[in-house]
Amino acid sequence: MNSTYNAQQITVLEGLSPVRERPAMYIGSTDTKGLHHLIYEVVDNSIDEALAGYCNHIDVSINPDGSCTIEDDGRGIPIDTMPKYGKSALEVVMTILHAGGKFDKNSYQVSGGLHGVGISVVNALSEWIVAEVFRDGLVYSMRFERGLVVSPLSSAPEPAEEYQRRMKNRFGSESGSMDLSDHASYTGTRITFKPDASIFDTTNFDFDIVSSRLRELAFLNRSVRIRIMDRRSGDGETFYYEGGISEFVRYLNEGKEPLYPDVVYFGRRDEENKLEVEVAIQYNTGYSETLFTFVNSVNTREGGTHLEGFRSALTRAINTSAKKNNLLKGDFSFKGDDVREGLCTVISVKIANPQFEGQTKMRLGNSNVRGIVDSLVYQSLSDFFEENPKIIGIIAEKASAAARAREAAKNARELARRKSTLESSTLPGKLADCSERDPSKSEIYIVEGDSAGGSAKQGRNRRFQAILPLKGKILNVEKATEHKILKNLEINALISAIGTGIGTNFNPERARYHYIIIMTDADVDGAHISTLLLTFFYRYMKELIDLGYIYLAQPPLFRIAKGKKEQYVFREEEMRKVVLEMGETGVHVQRYKGLGEMNAGQLWETTMDPERRVLKQVRIEDAIHANDIFEKLMGENVSARKDFIKRHAGEVKNLDI
Repeated sequence: MNSTYNAQQITVLEGLSPVRERPAMYIGSTDTKGLHHLIYEVVDNSIDEALAGYCNHIDVSINPDGSCTIEDDGRGIPIDTMPKYGKSALEVVMTILHAGGKFDKNSYQVSGGLHGVGISVVNALSEWIVAEVFRDGLVYSMRFERGLVVSPLSSAPEPAEEYQRRMKNRFGSESGSMDLSDHASYTGTRITFKPDASIFDTTNFDFDIVSSRLRELAFLNRSVRIRIMDRRSGDGETFYYEGGISEFVRYLNEGKEPLYPDVVYFGRRDEENKLEVEVAIQYNTGYSETLFTFVNSVNTREGGTHLEGFRSALTRAINTSAKKNNLLKGDFSFKGDDVREGLCTVISVKIANPQFEGQTKMRLGNSNVRGIVDSLVYQSLSDFFEENPKIIGIIAEKASAAARAREAAKNARELARRKSTLESSTLPGKLADCSERDPSKSEIYIVEGDSAGGSAKQGRNRRFQAILPLKGKILNVEKATEHKILKNLEINALISAIGTGIGTNFNPERARYHYIIIMTDADVDGAHISTLLLTFFYRYMKELIDLGYIYLAQPPLFRIAKGKKEQYVFREEEMRKVVLEMGETGVHVQRYKGLGEMNAGQLWETTMDPERRVLKQVRIEDAIHANDIFEKLMGENVSARKDFIKRHAGEVKNLDI
């Protein structure tokens, strides 16, 4: 090691080099989440144009060559020369970090995106990118490779067929009967980029992930029509919602039974604070709260001052209106948890200078927003309940039932604590714990049944691997109150073993294991048990998913042996390939119907050995899509579940019935 440390050891990364050197600093990661973030950065520029009132259509195309095209009908990125740089504005925004209109408050009062890294980062992390600007009846274009200019700015008249295509995208079938002779007035920008395979773990765009985000943006920006086309498969969708976040709430409540037919919506524009707030709510008969908050179209997953203002005002407005209508006895008042059961809410704030807090910068910190939202929600709800006394009666009845269930759950928790104290142990008897006490080094396998549990206990490394066998299928928590959940023996064992508690007692810092691994049979029953467990974690320990503590074990489906050679494989197509490679004569293929069919050594070797096992980390790429899936698959609405199964049945392979 060189002990000399002077100016010669200091490296300055020029241009976009820092992005390629440390991509995770700019887009969060280089996995599938970071990959899709590239599309969102480009789309955010188009949304900025929409927020400024200049863009109505955004088209996203996933192309067969692995590239993606985003086109809008905004003003078009400026192409005139910037004297400070001696370059066109287009080249500057494509090649210089933090350059763009959103840093000039005269260009954009409000801008989307969280970090403002923009299209220059997309350029840096792309194998190639082509930027095209439609202005003055011309097409201005530049091409870049890995952030560097390879084709300088050029211009040419826009071909008639290209112009007609853009007009058809913008006006649809109406374009044929319109006077579109003023070619120069129809501006826009088109960006096509191909992610750099040397940067990303995968460069395969997922249509469902992208379309979910685009749907979300269309809900939050009611004036914008957003289309996506997957030119690999032919799949496509168009999103356009006149009702904005009211339609968003209806979408989130699909598959549920609303307590009343209409979504309650209210909004306010505060010119002094350069702030716009929109809130939409509707109650349903379910037991969980569905709430999403946004700032400048970005999902603020950790909430913040806008959420604090809303929750305070909601509880106060319902209590005040319920008392006014003689729906509460004595001095009893609802608590926040009571009035949020079955509540579906979307809160959207658009603000000129958002301040974000928290480790992931997903929490709004602007202090003035709390009071503005509180005032808006309290006054608007109070007026609504004044005009709709029947609805406050329905909500109060729902909240009263929630209060009774909350008290019953509290008593159940206290009883469980007293029982644990008397038994001098808080851990379930069926848990085979590990000796390691550092949670970051400890694992717990949640195993289906005693047979698999026995093999897992024998095969594990007792130092850091704990085993918790569960009997049968746990309760579907999507259809149950917390009081009922706490009565379920298997769920109680799970809660006790993990150590975090649930509900108001939940504390992720008390987690006894940072690797919580669901290990079930590779069949329909095993998949069902995994889904039930994931539903429980999503609804009652979601922060453990956010922290990356929840995993799915991947046991092999087949053991293939020929002579002394053997190989374990996870898919049927992989099995057929290996059999052919070994030569079919004398090959023995064993199909594992369950974990219990493996002896302890095989289970360790294939599924539990950290050096060889395959684990899938459970992550929430899209919270809204995840919420929708859990509600449709595990909720009360049978027809919604049937529709979902019919729609996705063709995607199922190797169904084992």
